[in-house]
Amino acid sequence: MKKFTELDVIGQQHWANKGNSTKLFLWNKFVGDPINSIGTLVFVHGSSMASQPTFDLHVEGRPFSSAMNYFAIQGFDTWCVDMEGYGRSDKDRDSYFFISDGADDLEVACQYIKKIRSIEKIHMYGISSGALRASLFAQRNPTIINRLAMDAMVWTGEGSPTLENRRKKLEEFKANKRRPIDLDFVRSIFSRDHPGCAEDTVIEGFAKVICELDTSIPNGTYIDMCENLPIVDPEQLTMPCLIMRGQWDGIAAMEDLLKFFKRIPNPDKQFIVMPGVSHASFQQKNYMMVYHILNSFLSQASPNYLG
Repeated sequence: MKKFTELDVIGQQHWANKGNSTKLFLWNKFVGDPINSIGTLVFVHGSSMASQPTFDLHVEGRPFSSAMNYFAIQGFDTWCVDMEGYGRSDKDRDSYFFISDGADDLEVACQYIKKIRSIEKIHMYGISSGALRASLFAQRNPTIINRLAMDAMVWTGEGSPTLENRRKKLEEFKANKRRPIDLDFVRSIFSRDHPGCAEDTVIEGFAKVICELDTSIPNGTYIDMCENLPIVDPEQLTMPCLIMRGQWDGIAAMEDLLKFFKRIPNPDKQFIVMPGVSHASFQQKNYMMVYHILNSFLSQASPNYLG
């Protein structure tokens, strides 16, 4: 049996129509025939960058900087989507693009994927506000989600130093539908919680590709996370769930997440603390550990007996 490498991974772009005029960009990576995959996995990006820099990054000398490549080689049919207002998706509509709008975008993307792959269920992973988008989508569409992974998740925001600092700029966010980003802004993601969790070459490569796609990003998710939490009801997440929390994450407060975790009704649930990891887990020095945690959850056999 052939052992696949990153060179064997195939990438294809897709476009899904949202309404009458808006186009969403989807990126798909797989090995072999995707119809024979062990599962379809949709990655959901966060507030400050589009999907490809987050999930399909290339850094010379760092194998599997692309999470999509890693999971494609494990046998998954992997997808990511740029939310409206980000990356290669349409950006011309004058809107804040709140978390609920992102859940709407996931509805469009998942219906597109289900149709062309002739499938009924998908796995979903979201990070930061992407975890909120993913979990709100799952709350609205529980029969579509096979397994749900929430990384750097926030529930009420209680105990989050990052959100406490961010609220100081809330009026500025509300006064402008978009905010500018640059290389220094992306670098600050890695210095605000616990410097040293990511290699400088990874930070610079990540920042470069983010800023090549976007010079500004919507403010809606920041506003939601500052004044509209909680957005997701854990008691409505009936599918198997994984909560991933970086040791040094300044957004995902431990006690807040533990309270959220306790309210998830499905007994097939896990809460994992990732040592040595701050906020952007796929770009950290311990990224292979993060992949292993996620792959283990997605590959877990369903229980035969529940009592």
